[in-house]
Amino acid sequence: MKEVSFIRQNIEKWKSLEKIVDRASAHHPGELADAYAEITADLSFSRSHYPKSRITIYLNNLASALHNQLYKNRREKYSRIVTFWTREIPEVMFRSRRELLYSFLVFIISAFIGAVSAVNDDSFVRLILGNGYVDMTLNNIRNGEPMKVYDSPDEFAMFLSIAFNNIGVSFRAFALGLLTGFGTGFIMFYNGVMVGSFQTFFFLNSAGWESVLAIWLHGTFEISAIIIAGAAGFALGNGWLFPGTFPRGYAFRQGAKRGLKIIAGLIPVFIAAGFIESFLTRHTEYPASVRLSVILLSLSCVIYYYIILPHLRHHGKSAIKD
Repeated sequence: MKEVSFIRQNIEKWKSLEKIVDRASAHHPGELADAYAEITADLSFSRSHYPKSRITIYLNNLASALHNQLYKNRREKYSRIVTFWTREIPEVMFRSRRELLYSFLVFIISAFIGAVSAVNDDSFVRLILGNGYVDMTLNNIRNGEPMKVYDSPDEFAMFLSIAFNNIGVSFRAFALGLLTGFGTGFIMFYNGVMVGSFQTFFFLNSAGWESVLAIWLHGTFEISAIIIAGAAGFALGNGWLFPGTFPRGYAFRQGAKRGLKIIAGLIPVFIAAGFIESFLTRHTEYPASVRLSVILLSLSCVIYYYIILPHLRHHGKSAIKD
């Protein structure tokens, strides 16, 4: 890579790192450590390719300044449990906004494919959901109880089973990023097709509105979390596929770290989804207005915390620094 291209590609990042040095006391030690790792990777590249360049001297000075600030502020604070949710998760979601968009698009497109396939092929839903589930649900619909599948007698056992299953799905979506993102893409595609065909199946059998009010009561959190977990998997895969100016191993480790933070931040969401599915979804006698309000509130929480807040935190911090 030519030196001018190297500078042009990274200059904005270096400027932001300068601001971190200037306001080191306002940053968590973890952020300083990430910044130091990034600048040392660039410094290593510059030393190898432009050993006598002024940019190497600049990066060395910046790395030294970050090193000093890091070790001056390296002590962890007990407030980490708070800052993890209020600062670290929003920041990592802002850095992963492209991966989140990719995950969302794959899911939405595949859900559309599932819906169209269910409309045009009666056997498609059976292929995706299985004959047993389809026959049971059709029987429930004929008996006027389309959501009877959620009437488990042991609510707490159901909650544990659903919560652990959902967490397992998120970890698989993340871990399959090891397959350069294609594995994560497959998980998103399969889940999208399943949701699209599943929802369409109820509309085709005159139970669409009731299914929306029941399924999306918990599904808003559950599906949103799966899409966000897909972003974690894509972050892992992109670190391996597109290291940029960083060594591939370092970029992969950074992607893995970013993805693990996202997954850890999703655990309460999956627990909430499992709780709602186990204890609330079964109550189809609740007014439609109440159930719709819960769905909209859940969607608002997800959009605010994982999309709006990351932008507010990032740009608010930048404005303060500037």
